[in-house]
Amino acid sequence: MTFSLYSALATVAAYLLGSLSFAVIVSRAMGLSDPRSYGSGNPGATNVLRSGSKKAAIATLVLDAFKGWLPVMLVKWLGEPYGLGEGTQALAGFAAFLGHLYPVFFRFQGGKGVATAVGVLLAFQPWLALATVATFAIIVVFFRYVSLASIIAALFAPAYYLLGNGVAWPASGAIALAIAAMSVLLIWRHRENIRRLLAGTESKLGSKKKP
Repeated sequence: MTFSLYSALATVAAYLLGSLSFAVIVSRAMGLSDPRSYGSGNPGATNVLRSGSKKAAIATLVLDAFKGWLPVMLVKWLGEPYGLGEGTQALAGFAAFLGHLYPVFFRFQGGKGVATAVGVLLAFQPWLALATVATFAIIVVFFRYVSLASIIAALFAPAYYLLGNGVAWPASGAIALAIAAMSVLLIWRHRENIRRLLAGTESKLGSKKKP
């Protein structure tokens, strides 16, 4: 009963933190247009970059990752006396990611979750995050499609976690399930990008997408 109560509280708190849309918050704080009003309309770092402000894009990227990392780490640091283990870490990470996708504070209209997912992976296992980000970076460098890099990295993340089992870390079923669920949702959120990639109309990194 105690575990269930504290686990539920941690999950709800993680979702609420994840619901802070830093693309919108940072843009407002820096006097920029709402990122939902231009480009792809996605409240994320890539679209904020289209505003012309690299500082705003970097701040959005860091804060979106931070809100995925923090809930999991708080459970790691503070959860043991309350009986909170890897199961709650998985729930907290997934809840923060879900909050970014469907933020309660922004009419459930959120971003695609790439940076937040990386933050969650970093909290789960730093080497897992490093391998996933490296995969993302390689695809971006060679193809300049952020969406394609995000999709491929999402596909590889669960595989990297399972491959690291017994080598770099002991695998947890709950965490593996959370990573798989995030990957599926992240790819689903990129469904329009997939259509544009297939049609050859997807914008490349550095290009200015028309409204």
